[in-house]
Amino acid sequence: MTTFERRKQLLSLLGDHPGIKVTELASRLDVSQGTIRNDLRALEETGNLTRVRGGAVLRESHQYTSPTFAARANQNTRAKDWIARRAADTIREGDSILLDASSTVFSMVPYLQELDRLTIITNGIEIGLALARNPSHNVILLGGMIHPDGTSVVGHLGEKILADLHIKTAFVSCSGFSVQTGLTEVDIQEVQLKQHMIRSAERVVALIDSSKFGRVDLTSFARTRDISQIFTDHHIESSYIEELRQTCTALTVCGQNTVSTFAACQEEDQHYTIGFANQSEQLPFAIDVRRGLERAAKDVGNIDLILADNRLDGEIALQVADRLIAEGVDLVIEYQVDEKMGSLLMDKLHQAGIPVIAVDIPIVGATFFGVDNYRAGHMAGVALGNWIANQWKGRFDRLLILEEPRVGALPASRLLGQLDGLQEILGEIAPSRRIYLDSGNTSEQSRSETIGALEALPDEHLIAAVTINDDAAVGVLAAARELGRETDLVIVGQGADRVARSEIRHPDSRLIGSTAYWPERYGEKLIPLAIKILQGEAVPPAEHIDHEFINADNIGIFYPE
Repeated sequence: MTTFERRKQLLSLLGDHPGIKVTELASRLDVSQGTIRNDLRALEETGNLTRVRGGAVLRESHQYTSPTFAARANQNTRAKDWIARRAADTIREGDSILLDASSTVFSMVPYLQELDRLTIITNGIEIGLALARNPSHNVILLGGMIHPDGTSVVGHLGEKILADLHIKTAFVSCSGFSVQTGLTEVDIQEVQLKQHMIRSAERVVALIDSSKFGRVDLTSFARTRDISQIFTDHHIESSYIEELRQTCTALTVCGQNTVSTFAACQEEDQHYTIGFANQSEQLPFAIDVRRGLERAAKDVGNIDLILADNRLDGEIALQVADRLIAEGVDLVIEYQVDEKMGSLLMDKLHQAGIPVIAVDIPIVGATFFGVDNYRAGHMAGVALGNWIANQWKGRFDRLLILEEPRVGALPASRLLGQLDGLQEILGEIAPSRRIYLDSGNTSEQSRSETIGALEALPDEHLIAAVTINDDAAVGVLAAARELGRETDLVIVGQGADRVARSEIRHPDSRLIGSTAYWPERYGEKLIPLAIKILQGEAVPPAEHIDHEFINADNIGIFYPE
């Protein structure tokens, strides 16, 4: 089919199956995952859909039943989307959550469609209708009287139901907020129900766009002390930030590419502001690193965390560094891909007197944290060699080496480790049998490069692949599937991120395993390391994580489903 026909069918599938993943879309349309991602990117640019982790949802898939609600939903849409995206990112599969009937909380819906097995309690008719389209969700619509505007259910029946429920997190909004009066509303019936919502929840998270700060409406339904965390947008006035920092309410200020989280309480411990420049918010591994860092900072309690996205671009990393300097951070955790930019980044931050921890990609003058590259690679190489020895009787035609020239010598040593481990099992591999490909650090470029290599080897059917990371490994696999040559290849990855783990669980997958880097655990080591540096304690020049090669035999032990 043509590109137009494929994208039209893709939109139809998204409409019929909210939350459908890229892998399933690729299978149904008989194209590669890289092609689907390119289609999703193009359709997002034309306003047809919103990309979410693992897939996309239609932007216009929900038809509002209430004109009143539609009018509210279309106000401050950019700010609401920034807030909703970050708030939804705190929810995990299987959680029980409560959502009020506000348009700001409704903005979370696209980001919840990608999760499975949520139990959702809501008084919002629009929210209930939208989320019930994912059959894995359990959606409970509170009973009671339908509000005159047709957007919500209110009254004593809903209050009685809430009295018997134990909810992990309630997500609510308001018509006005001030530190002194808390969350306020104009509708008495809504206020009464929301008070019961808050009593039934372990945590209360408030989504408040900046236009509502300083506004006090008819009556309050929650004091500031009742709120665990507030999400707002970066147009909030600094005076409100300072007011909230004197309370015990965590505050997250959301922009399009930068997020600042201020810790809940400032008591006896010295308070620090740490900037985290993430490699890319499009890579599952980097997202998991960021989430772990957020959890660790929250657990410590005296860390304000400012998050930014380097977007796999050295020039953008320099711009991010300027923003973090302007924010007055005490330390920067730098995670970026271009080794050549390291000296420029370090010069900027050194001139500002800001210490640096470099994640995975070393920077001269910075404390290194991350992968023990050669050892991690060697484990995968040995595993690959053993598989070839057992399954292909020790024979193979070519070795694809998916590298990333920008990362420099130290991360590249994970490829040397894979090559050495493979040769320990199978003997020396002549240079003429090695094919080096530029992964670009993405599955899309890896797929494209691998397609070219495989098309040049039509008669070779025993091909092994070692990779710089799991994105490259997934790209190699996608190329093999697209060309109908999946059984011609065997692949090992680096990182064991959630996309690779999902693939490893599949029976007979040609991605036979990946060395685990535990990105979800980075934060619990990075935050203590940062605090030691800030307190003037001696730290080693490099701190490495432990590794384990994850395959189909042991994945259930390390990552139980």
